[in-house]
Amino acid sequence: MFDLNQFLLKDKVAIVTGGGRGIGQAIAFGLAKAGAKVVLTSRKIEDLQATADEIKKFGGEAFPLQSHLGKSEEIQKMVNAVVEKYKKIDILVNNAGASPAIASVLDSDERLWDTIMNLNLKGVYFVSQAVARIMKKQGTGGKIINIASIDGFKPEPNVSVYSISKAGVRHITKAFAAELTKDNIQVNTIAPGPIDTKMMKSHWFHLSPEEQKKAREATEKALPTGRIGSPDEIAGAAVYLASPASNYTTGTEIIIDGGLLLATNESLANEN
Repeated sequence: MFDLNQFLLKDKVAIVTGGGRGIGQAIAFGLAKAGAKVVLTSRKIEDLQATADEIKKFGGEAFPLQSHLGKSEEIQKMVNAVVEKYKKIDILVNNAGASPAIASVLDSDERLWDTIMNLNLKGVYFVSQAVARIMKKQGTGGKIINIASIDGFKPEPNVSVYSISKAGVRHITKAFAAELTKDNIQVNTIAPGPIDTKMMKSHWFHLSPEEQKKAREATEKALPTGRIGSPDEIAGAAVYLASPASNYTTGTEIIIDGGLLLATNESLANEN
């Protein structure tokens, strides 16, 4: 018989990269409210501390830990610090990512490529590797959740490098899931669509205030839901994928996009 307690994360230890704001912060709140001890990590300690303080206000436990996940030595240092403090890692949410930079495929340079790929792809791979080694050694399994994007399904104009990196995240998920299933480690992806965060707004930073308003209205109009989503609307899927309720779910993708990809597919069908 179905039991809601399967969604509880009591005594679980979760790492949320990029947990200081936006989607990462919302996921951290969700995991903490489900009972997990949440490690928040990113480069900006101020954001992490503010999020940790909010978690403590509602009775949760949070540990802010500054790190730069685009560097291998920083990744191992972060993982070692978590294991030293909590003696285990049960859940990893790879949320940290570089913001899309506006540049056409003809104008994107190697520096832009390296900056985005180092965090969005290399970082996700090697953080997952380091944490999965701990999970395997523990022998109790674990959960890895990668935050991709609908841009990884359908490239968005002028953010090609970001889109390519998120397509790579989808494949990292499948590669890790295929090899780690035998170790009772489930690896899955959440692919958000337009969510009201600083990263989404970065698409429009180069526009005038009036043009930004029009761009937002155009995005809302393109969505079957008629609105842009909130970070809290991603947290529920993360709690599910972090919990025992998802023990039979691995290598899959949960798309949370207000129906945008559906609308795109319908538009293409109508054109053919």
